[in-house]
Amino acid sequence: MKIRRYRWSDLDTIVALHQVCLAEVGLFPGDGVYYDDDFPRIHEVYLASGGDFLVGEAGGRVMAMGGLKPVEPGVAEVCRLRVHPEFQGRGYGAAMLRALETRAVELGFHSIRGDTTLNQGAALTLYARHGWRETARRRVGDLVVVYGEKRLLEQPVRN
Repeated sequence: MKIRRYRWSDLDTIVALHQVCLAEVGLFPGDGVYYDDDFPRIHEVYLASGGDFLVGEAGGRVMAMGGLKPVEPGVAEVCRLRVHPEFQGRGYGAAMLRALETRAVELGFHSIRGDTTLNQGAALTLYARHGWRETARRRVGDLVVVYGEKRLLEQPVRN
């Protein structure tokens, strides 16, 4: 898999990838956690804000994606981490997560956060294997949202 930065021409493909991946785990518009309003604004929400958005390609096909969105000084949120169901279980999610973590460090973030639902068992396993720690759980409608974080770098000591 080749990982690269998002391009405008990827928009329709990543929206479709998002929809397929969430439908696969039973998440749909109106469930309280599903949202997609950031997709038409990838440049604004991720790239221009000091974060990034990456896509993974294999054989010329976009089959993975993930974004970094700054949420406070030194902290970014991992968003939209998706791997097409046909390609899951091959290490592409782990590769994308590592790329996002590396990119977060390059951009100066010392920590990353994210959330997923109990429906997304593969995501929960992936985050746990990569050193994330669960920070909270919250019921949203019929779903349980699991929040997590990972420290990437020690915060600089200020005198």
